[in-house]
Amino acid sequence: MRRHLVSLLAACAALSAGAAIELPDIMSSNMVLQQNSDANLWGWSTPGSVVTVTTAWNGKDYKATAGKDGRWDVAVATPAASFDPTYIRISGDGSDITLDNVLIGEVWFCSGQSNMEMPLRGFWTQPVENSHRAIAYSGKYPGIRVATVPKLASYEVQDRAPGVWKESNPDNAGEFSALAYFFAQSLTDILDVPVGIINCSYGGSKVEGWIPKWKLDEYDEWDVEKEKATPDSLLQEYERINVMYNAMLHPLIGYTVRGFLWNQGESNVGRHDTYPQHQADMVKIWRNEWGQGELPFYFVEIPGWNYGDPQGTWAAIFRESQHRAADITPNSEFVSTVDLMYPYELEDIHGSRKQEIGERLAFMAANKTYGIKGISADYPRFKSMDVEGNKAILHFTNADDGFTPNDTLEGFEVAGPDKVFYPAQATEDPMTRNIVVTSDKVSDITAVRYCFRNWAIGSVYNIRWLPLVPFRTDDWDN
Repeated sequence: MRRHLVSLLAACAALSAGAAIELPDIMSSNMVLQQNSDANLWGWSTPGSVVTVTTAWNGKDYKATAGKDGRWDVAVATPAASFDPTYIRISGDGSDITLDNVLIGEVWFCSGQSNMEMPLRGFWTQPVENSHRAIAYSGKYPGIRVATVPKLASYEVQDRAPGVWKESNPDNAGEFSALAYFFAQSLTDILDVPVGIINCSYGGSKVEGWIPKWKLDEYDEWDVEKEKATPDSLLQEYERINVMYNAMLHPLIGYTVRGFLWNQGESNVGRHDTYPQHQADMVKIWRNEWGQGELPFYFVEIPGWNYGDPQGTWAAIFRESQHRAADITPNSEFVSTVDLMYPYELEDIHGSRKQEIGERLAFMAANKTYGIKGISADYPRFKSMDVEGNKAILHFTNADDGFTPNDTLEGFEVAGPDKVFYPAQATEDPMTRNIVVTSDKVSDITAVRYCFRNWAIGSVYNIRWLPLVPFRTDDWDN
């Protein structure tokens, strides 16, 4: 598997040039530091040497002594956000380094698999909607900065990973995570502050790829040591567990952020029984290692796709497990994407509508993290069902003002005791704002489902145009 050759070569070059202080790539010019925080900075120098970090915004000097392993750490007090560039000077042990064009703003850590990795320029034959416009106008957002960690894997914990900060402009933006860029763009528009994105994602990775070995050893179904002995011809890098945590995430632990964004799950479809707890475990570990309390963790439902059978339900059951993951994790929420596919994208796991997903994540952060309550972020969700004769009466949360369209509602199915589902007619009761479901095929309704398929495009919204979350009222196996 690939190692940190880029980092090591850079470190060797720095040493050969006579610079004793080494910085991780994440500490570079163009970086964004979290506003109103004690932002962590670190690096390496000769053990026992004293390093001075000077911050231009307040003229303060922060001193640190390198430990036996050469690592030093400081926390610098940051002011309120500003689009005015500043700089940081790091000196000592024969070095004098200046990090230019630094901004103070909001920083978010983005991770997951290919739908987070997917760049603005798109993948081969799979475009991002509105990407050319976004790239062309990206220079209008100089406060957006992105650090992208390349895909790496290691069974040994690493301290360094490549990935320097880059400004938003047409030359750079095409390689930025599309979802993360649109999140940053929306958040910039809402808050009027710089936004920094750390993109640390690997297409095809499982949630277990981002969890440390000590925790994986507690799971009966996973064996890191057995995987280590499995050749690449039988197990590809992206399929391996633990290795993304070691090579990509661990080197960034401690970079002061506002929260986490996560878009992952397709590679865990079929493991819905364990996924909620494993994601919750991952979040808890990340939060503990960052040491910033219960940082918000916002994530994305897996998209509709073929998954081997469009009419199958295993992806729908997995989405249900994602909802449970949010419910059991403090300060965690999901955004629904049930409506964000086009009919022709049945075979495209990388849907094109990343802009709307990024916006929904930004709306979630605006409401839940930044306290802007006028921006709605709570999706309508199924609460309970009553059966009256041949009708099922469905009750929901986050839909007090009703649903749209004000006509027949598509996507509902019903089944009787035989567990055979048929398409249903669904309408909204304008007085109660409940949804009434019937079917001429089923007289004794036992279960109702909405968009509970691998491939189903939602079309029901609350009046803030947030989609009704897919659901089922039963707990049957299929």
